[in-house]
Amino acid sequence: MKSIFMKQFYLLISLIFFLFHLGHSQIHEEKTNGFFYKISLAATLTINEDYTINNDDDETLLNPSAFFINNTVGYQFNKRTLLGLNFEYDYHSQQGLHFFPAYLNLQHNIIADDDNIFLRAGYGTLIGLSKDFEKGNLYKVGFGVQIFDDDYRNSSLIGIDFTRKRFGYNNLEGLSSVSIFLEFMLF
Repeated sequence: MKSIFMKQFYLLISLIFFLFHLGHSQIHEEKTNGFFYKISLAATLTINEDYTINNDDDETLLNPSAFFINNTVGYQFNKRTLLGLNFEYDYHSQQGLHFFPAYLNLQHNIIADDDNIFLRAGYGTLIGLSKDFEKGNLYKVGFGVQIFDDDYRNSSLIGIDFTRKRFGYNNLEGLSSVSIFLEFMLF
């Protein structure tokens, strides 16, 4: 009876040690490839023409003119290159336009170190979800900095994107914007 108890005790201790070792080694391992999810908020700023210096009108020099909310699911191939499928909602308040872009983007880290500096480009379509959303296509180019957490798994990205949208009858209308983005990436 005592030997069965000892065998179970040794088995339990061995299992706990194994799980602790496995969990501990996973925490410090740097992940360089695999699937990720990213959420992004961005805004385009314009200069307020009504702004005057030394005036108490509560006017600001820069006003937001467009807002972007982006969700990305993608795959990171190595430390430098990742590919993402993006679904985004764009609202341009000055023009009163709504867009729902779906596009692929490729990001390449030109400096892959403790923090990455990257370039990225994307191309896709503007989906007409309803009559309020414009149909067409878009492309994006941008650059930014990726700042990692202590475990080098999750990160924050900040940077600038240039976006060009073509829409309307035969995609004859266009809209260009430069936006500042803040993203959070879960690996």
